[in-house]
Amino acid sequence: AIADYLSRDLPYPLSSEDVYITQGCRSAIEVALTCLSRPGANILLPRPGFPRYEYYASFCRLETRYYDLLPEKSWEVDLEAVEALADDNTVALVIINPGNPCSNVFTYQHLQNVAKTAKKLTIPVIADEVYGHLAFGNNPFVPMGVFGSTVPVITMGSISKRWTVPGWRLGWLVTTDLTGLLIQSRDTFSNVVLICNLLLMYQGAIPNIIEKTPEEFFSRIIDTLKRASEICYGRIKEIPCLSCPVKPEGSFFMIVKLNLSLLEDIADDTDFCLKLAKEESVITLPGLTMGLKNWIRITFGTEIPFLEDGLERIKAFCVRHAKVQLA
Repeated sequence: AIADYLSRDLPYPLSSEDVYITQGCRSAIEVALTCLSRPGANILLPRPGFPRYEYYASFCRLETRYYDLLPEKSWEVDLEAVEALADDNTVALVIINPGNPCSNVFTYQHLQNVAKTAKKLTIPVIADEVYGHLAFGNNPFVPMGVFGSTVPVITMGSISKRWTVPGWRLGWLVTTDLTGLLIQSRDTFSNVVLICNLLLMYQGAIPNIIEKTPEEFFSRIIDTLKRASEICYGRIKEIPCLSCPVKPEGSFFMIVKLNLSLLEDIADDTDFCLKLAKEESVITLPGLTMGLKNWIRITFGTEIPFLEDGLERIKAFCVRHAKVQLA
């Protein structure tokens, strides 16, 4: 069922042998990095990005090397940096699309360039698509597997985000590899999946969930996220010490830059988040945890009244801590 579902967006069909069931997307990350690790190996991660990759890479003794996402180019991958960072010991390039925390959605052309770069470096692309299809901006979601004839792609996803069932820890790792370079890794994937995962009692429900969920369900979610993102983006623009360089286009996060020169007694992004939580009971994530100091991540994936209340509290906090401007 998962192979059929993912094949809808690809120019070639997937088989059940291409799909490995995992306990959520986090487990898929662990499986992929475990299978690719070897002595002296390194992996290329996005900055900012999802911190779990760094944790699992450290556990697998993989060196982490970070390439930047470029805010002036809608958070595209810095492909020149990728080429400069890679060497003979590089085992994979990780991308997250739609983006967490940047809320960006890569264009077809940019993903094609990512594929060409990875082919040149002879490394597979790990495509984290846990927010796949949660795109509401100008760029439609394009799965990286579309370029499986150019470069091997390891796609990771789960049922939790698009179907809004976060308690259901069911994800997948999928290989799209028309080049045949990942054939030797298939047995390793299977063995590690067996070790890391337990049989989930609701696995049997997945075919019905995938096949019978009406499109109206997904449309309502997209409409809600789009409205919430517009509210969040608009309110942030009203706060002088905060700025968001790119309008959100996917997932349900946005990353916001702090202008500390306009704030009194706020040392950095961690200090901002701690004091905001203490004074206003609003939780945001320091950018430092994602590799981008003095930025914060805000989620707009909540009910509109709660979102508006939270944004008002953030605004009140920033006003209260604003530096007095001398005439």
